[in-house]
Amino acid sequence: MESLNRMALELVDEAIEFGDELAVDAYELDNGATVLDFGLDAIGGVEAGLLLAEIQSAGLATMSARLGDLAGTPRTYVDVSTDQPALGLLCSQKAGWEVSVDGYEALGSGPARALVAEEEEFQRVGYADAFEFAILALEADEHPTEAVAEHVADLADVDVGSVFLPVYPTASIAGSVATAARVGELAAFRCSELGYDPMDLLSITASAPVAPVAEDERVALARTNDALAYGGRAHLVCDSPFDRFDEVASTAAEEYGTSFAEVFEDVDWDFYDVPTSVFAPAQVSVDVVGGEATSYGETDETLLADSFGLDGS
Repeated sequence: MESLNRMALELVDEAIEFGDELAVDAYELDNGATVLDFGLDAIGGVEAGLLLAEIQSAGLATMSARLGDLAGTPRTYVDVSTDQPALGLLCSQKAGWEVSVDGYEALGSGPARALVAEEEEFQRVGYADAFEFAILALEADEHPTEAVAEHVADLADVDVGSVFLPVYPTASIAGSVATAARVGELAAFRCSELGYDPMDLLSITASAPVAPVAEDERVALARTNDALAYGGRAHLVCDSPFDRFDEVASTAAEEYGTSFAEVFEDVDWDFYDVPTSVFAPAQVSVDVVGGEATSYGETDETLLADSFGLDGS
């Protein structure tokens, strides 16, 4: 497989070249690292969010937007399709890099993770990247510093001037879009966590509604996760059977039916105390090549309408 970072770099170049059209800003830090603002000071938008999601998945997933229906109202949905779930979703798109540098906190996703390749996903897939550029998307509510770029460069073993940091808050248009685009990754992650060989995931097609942009990061985190756990749907084509596919959907979690605002409040917003089983699509169907086709879970439009404020609240 070609370098994930090389493939993502082409998309980063596209974001820089068409920054005006996408309402995305790019600038260099004093140490030469490049930051791409997808929604902090820049406005961003749906197209910016789709490109951001493609950068996060190293171009191995096709992202598109469409108009769908939620509780009788027109809503934007993100559709995702990939024939490389293990590499594009688990080894790239997953937010598996916890960035904490001199008080700066962010969740890192994207192909720079594969240059470090210390997370369990990389052992399961058997992949590590080697490239002279590193692309790490930062989900954060402030701009990254030179120290953050140097931290990424050090762990990825690249020159700091070869680091590209797309940054976005969850409470932004691009943030809502890019989070909805994680719906397929959540299905792949649940399968992997349950013990399924991620290389036996042949393709994933998925869809989720885009949450309204919230007034702050906490509300945004709750809404965007509600969108996935109560409105996300995924179809998996797999190479081998598995006796735990029924646990992939979020309906298998004890917390199903509880909004993420309540789930997060119950653990004082310490996300690492939240069971991973809640981070999953609401509905999952599975086709085993040459075997059975099954379906699990269900969506909850009533809860989503309340979370999104579509009921007038």
